[in-house]
Amino acid sequence: MAAQVTVTKFEVKSHNSPDEIRTPDKTRVEIVRLEGFTVGRFNLGAGWRWSQCILPIVHTESCQLSHVGYAVSGRIVVRLNDGTEKTISAGESYTIPPGHDAWVDGNEPFVAIEIMSAEQYAKP
Repeated sequence: MAAQVTVTKFEVKSHNSPDEIRTPDKTRVEIVRLEGFTVGRFNLGAGWRWSQCILPIVHTESCQLSHVGYAVSGRIVVRLNDGTEKTISAGESYTIPPGHDAWVDGNEPFVAIEIMSAEQYAKP
């Protein structure tokens, strides 16, 4: 069982005026920092693929971050290094372990709220 986390500060921030924006190819990550947490709104455009859009920035063979998030719209396919593959669709929450590639499925952008990887995502 995970340890209880206590929040001591009442904060409200908008992703429409984020603390930081990262814009690799076909990617827009809007970062909001709250006490003890970083929340990211990931906007991944049609044709986005981790190995084409993010790999050139982070220089690892596959994504090495752990992800916990909620898909707001669109679909993304995630393939683990062991070949396991799943599609994440709007309305679904997810966890993804390190060691994966991913790509947007279809012509609709994939939008997700990430609560675990946002601070490190798409940073050299």
